[in-house]
Amino acid sequence: MSVERQEFGKTKEGQKITLFTVTNEQGMVMKVTDFGAILVSVLVKDKDGEYKDVVLGYEQGEDYQVNAPHFGSTIGRNGNRIDQASFVLNGKKVQLTPNENGNNLHSGPDGFEFMMWDAEPLECGVAFHRVSPDGEQGFPGVFDITVTYTLTEDNSIDIHYEGTCDQDTVANMTNHSYFNLGGDDSGLIYNHVLQLHASNYTPVIDSKSIPTGEIAPVEGTPMDFTKAKEIGKEIDADFEQLKLTGGYDHNFVLDKEEGKMDWMAKVICPQTGISMEAFTDCPAVQFYTGNFIENEKGKNGVIYKKRNGFCLESQYCPNAVNDPHFAKPFLKAGEKYDTRTVFRFVVE
Repeated sequence: MSVERQEFGKTKEGQKITLFTVTNEQGMVMKVTDFGAILVSVLVKDKDGEYKDVVLGYEQGEDYQVNAPHFGSTIGRNGNRIDQASFVLNGKKVQLTPNENGNNLHSGPDGFEFMMWDAEPLECGVAFHRVSPDGEQGFPGVFDITVTYTLTEDNSIDIHYEGTCDQDTVANMTNHSYFNLGGDDSGLIYNHVLQLHASNYTPVIDSKSIPTGEIAPVEGTPMDFTKAKEIGKEIDADFEQLKLTGGYDHNFVLDKEEGKMDWMAKVICPQTGISMEAFTDCPAVQFYTGNFIENEKGKNGVIYKKRNGFCLESQYCPNAVNDPHFAKPFLKAGEKYDTRTVFRFVVE
């Protein structure tokens, strides 16, 4: 196992950005950066022994300062959408910045993905730490957060979030990596075969993607991935929910015990033989098929387009801060926020 560092550009303010490269004994490579605590690259050998970079991303650190698709991003304090960019906590209204259709998406324009983090290289990974001041993004309390990426010898990337706050606040962090198991330069993901550990999902009201509050069964709909099927099989089906979001961009409620680590998804690309198993202790996952990627110039000059990658964002349900039907992502003052999501890669 080795951890190397190299310069990865500079921020607009002139701060040096560092790229950390972690390699395990199997030859798998994980690259992460202290700008945004972002996952930049994951290099995995395919069935022919050739390396494939299976996450979408940019060539230099500077490119992540815009990053409209949120490639590889650490999202915080809150992932996904909050209706009308506001909620009530302890009887007080908390107002956030609206940044999508009057709602708050991924904590607004000043999300954690656009911040510099303190980095500590570890034996088999990197720990990123920052202190989010009271009122940052509109959220209450001083939030002390560490995100640790670990590359294991069984070819897993373990993402561990740990934090505390001096006031009651919201803690619902996630990783927004886009995966393409054919390689980030291989185009559409339609041929990927996906299985989700979810019998239910949360339909959205309209194209603004706020859930209705219903927890609906997937059975008999194109949302059913309880048995493995190609992502592209029904992505353009004549189904209202898919039309509203331009493809899959929905929250699936996982079939698991609350707080227990369990599998959430299994995906394979038949062309490369690379498969990925995803595990989490979160209650839900957002499955998103990159419906709004538009000609993003990525690594090695590759132009990423619509549906060239998919996301599996472990989370609490969207708008859970406002919806009485969903478990709440509130963190009590002094209590520990502690959650993990793991992506394991295997060649079949």
